[in-house]
Amino acid sequence: MPMKFEFAFSKSHRPAGGVAVLLQVAGAKEAAGAAVADPEGVLPKAAKVGKFTGKALKTLDIVAPHGSPADRILLLGLGDGSALTNHDWLKAGGAVAAKLRSAEKVTVFLDAPGVDVTGKAAADFALGMEMNAYSFDSYKTKKSDDEPKSQQKPVKVTIVTGMVIAAKKAFAVAHAIGEGVFLARDLVNEPANVLGPVEFAAKAKELEKLGVEVEVLTEREMKKLGMGALLGVAQGSSRPPRLVVMQWKGGRAKEKPIAFVGKGVVFDTGGISIKPASGMEEMKGDMGGAAAVTGLMHVLAARQANVNAIGIIGLVENMPDGSAQRPGDIVTSMSGQTIEVINTDAEGRLVLCDALWYCNDRFKPQAMIDLATLTGAIMVALSTHYAGLFSNDDRLAERLLAAGITTQERLWRMPLGKEYDKMIDSKFADMKNTGGRHGGSVTAAQFLKRFVKDTPWAHLDIAGTAMGSPTDEINQSWGSGFGVRLLDELVRASYEA
Repeated sequence: MPMKFEFAFSKSHRPAGGVAVLLQVAGAKEAAGAAVADPEGVLPKAAKVGKFTGKALKTLDIVAPHGSPADRILLLGLGDGSALTNHDWLKAGGAVAAKLRSAEKVTVFLDAPGVDVTGKAAADFALGMEMNAYSFDSYKTKKSDDEPKSQQKPVKVTIVTGMVIAAKKAFAVAHAIGEGVFLARDLVNEPANVLGPVEFAAKAKELEKLGVEVEVLTEREMKKLGMGALLGVAQGSSRPPRLVVMQWKGGRAKEKPIAFVGKGVVFDTGGISIKPASGMEEMKGDMGGAAAVTGLMHVLAARQANVNAIGIIGLVENMPDGSAQRPGDIVTSMSGQTIEVINTDAEGRLVLCDALWYCNDRFKPQAMIDLATLTGAIMVALSTHYAGLFSNDDRLAERLLAAGITTQERLWRMPLGKEYDKMIDSKFADMKNTGGRHGGSVTAAQFLKRFVKDTPWAHLDIAGTAMGSPTDEINQSWGSGFGVRLLDELVRASYEA
């Protein structure tokens, strides 16, 4: 069962049992809260014996410390206290949460000597705890034998800091961000037999409770719009496609919106160009881009962002039945451009091209960003540590790179160019949907570029980061929710009034 926390912020607090968490920078003689939690001075000797030096994210656990009002003292190292970033505080909170699986109440003494602790730092620490504790076990009928019954109720956490008012205000925003990340993780982790296009659209529709305007376009409406590329992908499935349009109107009335477009292939067999059986179960996560966009729209609404934002997700299932499109078929996109389908497993770009054109044509956004688990080629280039960034606008690219550094949802800019464009020219149509094996992620982005006109645009290939990426202090989940924090930071830093 996922561990839940109930947070309180206080200027002072004396533990009465439970766990006391003390923070210490490298080389410091004393940890935060030592006078309260360790009146007998147990810590210096314990640290010496345990060779604890305050190195970042290293811990020392002392059970039943003599003379302490707490049942346990957990000492956490912060490393160089003068160089802590927002992400460092997230990781610190996550590292602590990982040690609290049996806790019922916790007191965190945050204001370590030698550290400037802001309200945002306190909020990020709490968010890091929440993000580490997330797990997806909805379909397990039996919980692990060693999980205590106490985890059925929230762990009470008191964070002691001098920045109480600022921390409470910042945590309201941080908690909203966490909710958006968890929504994205839940969507990616759900099995495809439960989360089809219709069910996904219903999940997005729930954002109306937060003030998001949500429209759901059916197959009939998409046919009228001429979305032949998107519909071609969906025609092999018995489950009908959906296009969901989410609008958050938090900015000035006439201000152009910033738009986010997500690939939502709820399951991808590859179609007639069927994928190998091994690992195909992971293709339930081929809607990671749509999940991130939905999670982002939740965040923007929940924290009442001062921006006009559009979220559009194309939801389809790619199946190989008798109605499925074939290699060699030619489809007509909403833009009027024709596409020769060389490989039915290059389906995400077919979904996105119609969604991008629709977004640009209807909303005239100041910028568009699409997210997609688009190519295995990007994993060959960047592994699972960076997402690929392609853009027709240097300023937008720089803003995204900066947001990636701040959140550590890192991006690496990849090339676009006429040379790659020629690789997707077709003998029989305006273009083909794949340029072959070489430069696969680049030719996919070059394909999408044909559907954005001159609007500042960026494409994020998150195939290696949205699912199955390495776990760390703030993510222990297969579905990572990658992109939610990144794009929220982009909006906050570059687009909010």
